[in-house]
Amino acid sequence: MEIKVPSVGESVFEALVATWLRQDGDAVRKDEPICEIETDKITMELNAEADGVLSIAVPAGTTVKIGTVIGTIREGAAAPGAEPPAPAQAAAPAPAAEPPLSPSVRKMARELGISPETVPGTGRGGRVTVDDLFSLAEKREQGAPTPAGAPPPAAPQPPAQQPRPPAEQPRQAEPPVVDRTTRAPMTPIRKRIAERLMAARQQTAMLTTFNEADLGRIVELRARHKEQFAKRHGVSLGFMSFFVKACVEALKAYPLVNARIDGNDIVRHHYYNIGIAIGADKGLVVPVLRDADRLHFWEIEQAIAAFVEKIKTNRLELSDLEGGTFSITNGGVYGSLLSTPILNPPQSGVLGMHAIQDRPVARDGQVVIRPMMYLALSYDHRIIDGREAVGFLRTVKEYVEDPEELFLEG
Repeated sequence: MEIKVPSVGESVFEALVATWLRQDGDAVRKDEPICEIETDKITMELNAEADGVLSIAVPAGTTVKIGTVIGTIREGAAAPGAEPPAPAQAAAPAPAAEPPLSPSVRKMARELGISPETVPGTGRGGRVTVDDLFSLAEKREQGAPTPAGAPPPAAPQPPAQQPRPPAEQPRQAEPPVVDRTTRAPMTPIRKRIAERLMAARQQTAMLTTFNEADLGRIVELRARHKEQFAKRHGVSLGFMSFFVKACVEALKAYPLVNARIDGNDIVRHHYYNIGIAIGADKGLVVPVLRDADRLHFWEIEQAIAAFVEKIKTNRLELSDLEGGTFSITNGGVYGSLLSTPILNPPQSGVLGMHAIQDRPVARDGQVVIRPMMYLALSYDHRIIDGREAVGFLRTVKEYVEDPEELFLEG
């Protein structure tokens, strides 16, 4: 049975064989992930379509055309050296195979000094993810117990001995020569990201306006309802659903922010497909919440959680990334206090959320401490005037500062 690079969209013509999850000659089972394929838009896993022995024809790191045969599965064949159990004795149960690790996980494990085989995996099929490694590292820093079998943090080293007098010091060996630079080609996704960022800067008249919002009411609402919300809907009530709802209402009030330029025409969208920027190991991706105006809070949170899971398990589809009319990016999850988001062409607007920070502000003639967030709207000045951009951002601010109206509307 041939293993071919599948077609993932009309505009995708080649793919990178990113990594083989099984070795040449390994026995594989049907539906087991065996390879990761990366295009300029998505990363996806290829699963075995039958039980058999894997034969790799194209090594990892090779870029091939769509439809190329990169390997085969010899159906019904046993792995080399395998012998059937003796008929008089029952076969002993085989030890569970360790799920394969992606290159990014192996690299991060080395940097953190963690043995991946000791980390409970939360990814598809029990695979260890980068988030699993960071979670274990944080537990170590906080002194929390680590999983059984995980090596403890390295003990502090004793102070170095005093150097001997110069006359007694032995001659030092020459230090080994180490490469001070490395060079590697950009992955298809990284090249595509670079191309789109350059296009956004060169082909649009991008401008950014800023404001700030008091998130005290949202913080109070989440604290009061998050437990019941999670029990009822099986997902946490986050900040993003409030901002999606606020942006939809602002887009209704300022429809040009939801439009785009096509040649000499202005194309107005009478629907609201909101792209949510999500960071991944290989770059930022922006899956789309379709018809966000029709979604309830829990449906927004469930959809975002589903996107995150798809990204972790390389199951994001090209259709998940297409058709957005406006985007939201949250640099606050990485600690960003203020930034200028870049447009996602052909869209004309993108909202940037940032970290919530307790700051002194004036309220009714008094200085009080409130949880504040800076907001940024980048927009294409060719189609959106400053008055509309400022009005849009002010509307978003008003809704997140008084979120009860968003709840009443769905």
